[in-house]
Amino acid sequence: MRRRPRKKNTNMGRYVVCASVSLLMVAVFIARLFQWQILEGAAAVQEADKSSNTLVTMPTNRGEIVDKNGVGLATNKTGYSLQFDHAYMTSKTENTTILRLIRLMEKRGEKWLDTLPIIMDSKGNYVFKQNAEDDIKYLKSKSMLGVNDYANAPTCMQDLIDMYFKKSSKNDNPTAGYSKADLRKVVSVRYAMTLQGFDYSLNTPYTFAENVSRETVEIVSENSDSLPGVTAKVTTTRENPNSTLIPQVVGTMGAISEEEYNKLKGKGYHLNDRIGKSGIESALESTLRGTEGQKSLTLDSSGTVTDEKVLKAPVNGKTVYLTIDSNLQKVASEALAENVKAAHAAQPLCNGGGVVVLNVKDFSVLAAASYPSYDLAKYPSDTAYTNKLLSDSTHPLMDRAFGSAYTPGSIFKPSVALAALQEGIINENTTFVCNHIYRRFESNGYTPKCEGNHGPISLTRALEQSCNIFFFETGFYTKIANMNVYAKKLGLGESTGVEIAESTGTLAGPAERKVSGGEWTPEDTIQAAIGQSDNQFTPAQLAAYVATIANDGTRKQMHLVDHVTDYSRKKTISTTNPKVYTDNSSYSFLSKKNLDLVKEGMRDVCASPHGTAYSTFGQYPIAVAAKTGTAETSQADNTTFITFAPYDNPQIAIAVVIEHGQKGKYSQNVAKAIYDAYFKVNQSSGTSSTAKTN
Repeated sequence: MRRRPRKKNTNMGRYVVCASVSLLMVAVFIARLFQWQILEGAAAVQEADKSSNTLVTMPTNRGEIVDKNGVGLATNKTGYSLQFDHAYMTSKTENTTILRLIRLMEKRGEKWLDTLPIIMDSKGNYVFKQNAEDDIKYLKSKSMLGVNDYANAPTCMQDLIDMYFKKSSKNDNPTAGYSKADLRKVVSVRYAMTLQGFDYSLNTPYTFAENVSRETVEIVSENSDSLPGVTAKVTTTRENPNSTLIPQVVGTMGAISEEEYNKLKGKGYHLNDRIGKSGIESALESTLRGTEGQKSLTLDSSGTVTDEKVLKAPVNGKTVYLTIDSNLQKVASEALAENVKAAHAAQPLCNGGGVVVLNVKDFSVLAAASYPSYDLAKYPSDTAYTNKLLSDSTHPLMDRAFGSAYTPGSIFKPSVALAALQEGIINENTTFVCNHIYRRFESNGYTPKCEGNHGPISLTRALEQSCNIFFFETGFYTKIANMNVYAKKLGLGESTGVEIAESTGTLAGPAERKVSGGEWTPEDTIQAAIGQSDNQFTPAQLAAYVATIANDGTRKQMHLVDHVTDYSRKKTISTTNPKVYTDNSSYSFLSKKNLDLVKEGMRDVCASPHGTAYSTFGQYPIAVAAKTGTAETSQADNTTFITFAPYDNPQIAIAVVIEHGQKGKYSQNVAKAIYDAYFKVNQSSGTSSTAKTN
């Protein structure tokens, strides 16, 4: 029997082929994964590491300060500066770039910022700069070099060279080719860069030179390849075109202090920022500052910027319009200076004074002068000028208009009169007898005097002739507590609410005396009633006081800011709406009858032949109301003067104080000059372009 041949298993073959193909595909896939993740993965990570993104800030322009008519007081001057951009400047080229740029600047006759307290003497030796003790102390401190106090200039210089050359270079001789003078110049720049935080942050550009000419900027731009990281910027420099007009109000700017930085760094401030230090520059810092922008930089592994994108454009600061009238301010400043000098000739102790002019209706400050004064174009930037101011015994940096308080003297009497009238202590018919000497406290050996011997005298005549005896008696019966209630309502011893720093003065009384450890007596009360005792007020407070009387007892917040616009001055952002501190619109605080009686007495001060200001205002074409004052001090008397005009429709109020002014005519002359300018009085003809009112 023949055996049948075995049939081949074709299915098994197919399985083998399929399995082989599958294994091959898996192997290929695994190989590719190995290539992607292992062989090429490191390269991919390395490629990714070659670029990174960082955020940097974009500067803004500070807002400007102008008077009510737009006259510049603190403005921005457009110019060019050369800056170092950290993102574009590498450690390898840093020193070479700096020296190359310095040589270019010197060739062009341009200045660069050089503040290192080490210089070279005539023999080519490193020595410390004179009058730079604070800078030298910091240089040696642990925050910088950490050397002994007795370390000399060459030692400190060598440490700086090591820091900025050897430690930042792998070259065995990184200073080769640099002269001693070259080393000092480069180190000076590097040191300033360190102080401003340039070495630590991409957000901190370093300003190498300011006010650079356009031609030099063009040369730098043409040579940008050999000056990596050096950029030309259109910048704004703060300037004061009317630098002596009203420096105390405009205020100063300066470098941010460490304490200020710690408080403000959360609001975007930097270590190299300049901020307002006084006046409006300080009070409205947040309004003037503006908002920085932000951009994103893409850098490759070598630190080169490959792309940049603006994320948020910077917003300029706002423009602040003050209530100040520059023309009136100029008149007030010149008149104050002229009369202080005249008073000084008569009484050498007289060296200063202050004046404040208010709009009666809204208590806006039209002018505010302090003498002696200073120049904002020089202070505090000019060291020699600043040192001279600081050592001046007349204290020209003092703000006598808002920050200095003075014993008022008899100008306090209208306040006492209003208190006594309103409390029913006196009326228009009340008389007291003035026999020159006040004898109520004679048994105690205390017999104060009046300047005159007026006999029986009533309120309006007592104001007109400034009778002390009448107000001694009025104060005695009214009592200090009642007197002070009304004085505070009228603004004496109270904040005026003005935007800049001010003194609140002192309102005499038992509480104030207790602070100093003393006891209050009835004798103190009668002295307080004539503006003596512990009473001390600023010219600004005195202006608010007389403006309140002129405004029928309603006192408003004094203010220097009229309105705020955007930087272009085209859009109004806000307008000042002063608060009402004492509302007497319905005569609930002071009756119209009592106010009119006191204002009548103040009018007689100027209009009556016996009035204490008649010689100045008796024939004046505008009806003026006023009160004169002579305030006793430990030295010569201060002269004070409060006034408003026109009498029957008050527009402006003025307060003048002249320290140790000898005679009242000097303070009256200041007010008269201001009235002449405001009402456009023609001195030659004695007429006014403003209708005369009586």
